[in-house]
Amino acid sequence: MAKTLIISYQTTPETAEENSRLVEAVYASLADLQPPDLTYRTYRLADGVTFVHIAHLDGPENPLATLPAFAEFQRDLSRRCVKPPEPRSAAIVGSYTPTV
Repeated sequence: MAKTLIISYQTTPETAEENSRLVEAVYASLADLQPPDLTYRTYRLADGVTFVHIAHLDGPENPLATLPAFAEFQRDLSRRCVKPPEPRSAAIVGSYTPTV
């Protein structure tokens, strides 16, 4: 069963770059693993401290949970945050991907 999660949070200005580096390490691990049942995007908003992660899972397991880089990202997340993560389930209303 497909599931979409949107997680948003705010870091301190001093830890925003560290957070970005940790997120990039998660994506490097995902590039190695290439899980077929996960679509994952992370955005850093214009304020520089708000991060939004959007995960779409097509399978029953979340491959992020198995990644050491994701565990490292989560380890001190509460220390980096001013506003803690707020996970929310979401339903896709529409989607567009251009065909080339």
